[in-house]
Amino acid sequence: MNLTAQPILVATDFSPLARHAAERAARLAFETGAPLTLVHAMSGDALHHLREWLGMGHPLAQQLEADAQQQLEQLASALETAQQVKPRTVLARGSVLDEIGREATALDAGLLVLGARGEGFLRRQVLGTTSERLLRRTTRPLLVVRQTPHAAYRKVLVALDFSPWSLQALAVAQRVAPQAQLVLFHAFQVPFEEKLHFAGVDAATIEHYRQQAHTQAVQQVHALAQAAGLQHGQWAPCIVEGDPSLRMAMQEQALDCDLVVLGKHGQTATEDLLLGSVTKHMLAEGSADMLVSTAR
Repeated sequence: MNLTAQPILVATDFSPLARHAAERAARLAFETGAPLTLVHAMSGDALHHLREWLGMGHPLAQQLEADAQQQLEQLASALETAQQVKPRTVLARGSVLDEIGREATALDAGLLVLGARGEGFLRRQVLGTTSERLLRRTTRPLLVVRQTPHAAYRKVLVALDFSPWSLQALAVAQRVAPQAQLVLFHAFQVPFEEKLHFAGVDAATIEHYRQQAHTQAVQQVHALAQAAGLQHGQWAPCIVEGDPSLRMAMQEQALDCDLVVLGKHGQTATEDLLLGSVTKHMLAEGSADMLVSTAR
C-alpha cells in the first residue's frame, strides 16, 4: 500500500493518547500528502440501552451525539491549525471495530492509527483481545501511538524474521519514516540448545552452531537491506541472541528508537503464534510507537 496515494484513518475516543495519535496521523498526512479522516464510533449497544432506559424521545442521546460531533470538529480544527491539513470527520454508530473496518474499506485506507491507551474501547482494543481481533481481520498497516509527536520519526527498529513478510515490513517503515535511520533487528537462537547440552553435545560444537546462526543472520539482514534498496548510512544491523520479545524491548530502549515495526506473519503457523506473542509483549512493555505491517 502506498501512503502517498491512500488515505490515513485515525480512530479517536478523545482521550489524551488518542489525541497524540491524531496529531501523529496529521503529521504523516502532511508529510506524505495523504488525505486524513478522523472517526469516532459511538457504541450502538450503549445508545440502544440508553434509549431503552430513558425512552426513545429523550434528548440525552441526541445531546451525546451532538457533543461527540462537536469534539470531532474541534479536534479537526486544531489539527488543521497545527499541521496544515484539513481532516474529514466521521461520527459512526455501532460496533467500534466494525465501524473502523467499514470506514477503512470505504476509503481504501493505507494506514490505520490508534492511541496506545484510551478511554473505553481504545483501552480495551490495544491492551486486550480486541486488538488481536483487529490485527487478525485487517490487511492494512496499523500504527499504535504512545508518544507525543514532536517531530518526524528519527530512529526505527524494524524486526525481521526473514519470512516473506519481512520485506513488506521494511517497505512500510520506509513509507512512514522516510527520513529515519532504520535499525534492522533480528534475534537468533541456537535450536534446541538445552537439549543439545542434555544430550552431551560438547560446548565447542554448540558454539560452532551459535556462530553459524549469527553469520547466517548477518547475511540475511544485508540481503534484505539490499533488496529494499537501502543505501549506506540509511540503516544499521542489530543482530542479537536471545528471546525476540525480551531482546527487542531492550534494544528499543537502549538505542532510543521512537518507532518499532513488526510484520504480522512468520515463516510458519507456529511462528505466526510466536509473532503474536511478540506483538503483545511489545504493546505491553515497549515505550516507542509501534507499527504492525499486516500485508504480505
